[in-house]
Amino acid sequence: MSKKKVSRLRRAKRARMHIRELEVPRLSVFRTPRHIYAQIISAAGDMVQASASSLDASVRVENKGNSEDAAKVGKLIAEKAKALGVAKVAFDRSGYQYHGRIKALADAAREGGLQF
Repeated sequence: MSKKKVSRLRRAKRARMHIRELEVPRLSVFRTPRHIYAQIISAAGDMVQASASSLDASVRVENKGNSEDAAKVGKLIAEKAKALGVAKVAFDRSGYQYHGRIKALADAAREGGLQF
């Protein structure tokens, strides 16, 4: 693995240890150069309760891999969380910097009703 990926995973692991202590579901984000994925994982960490990505049909109409698509994914995951009755989550940025697409997804999820 590259040094960059190892560093990101180390940051992610450190954050996840803190999130585990909170005992709330976590909103985990993963990004690639073209797509972005979001999952709501149970507090125990054993089950994915909801997921959304830029590959979903409603988002994929004009997928460019930019912040606008990330915002659409954020709104979509917030809607799915509301349907499940999940209102409060911990945001797991998976070691990525909180800017650009990650920030756009988080802001859209907050606007959609998720609290973190």
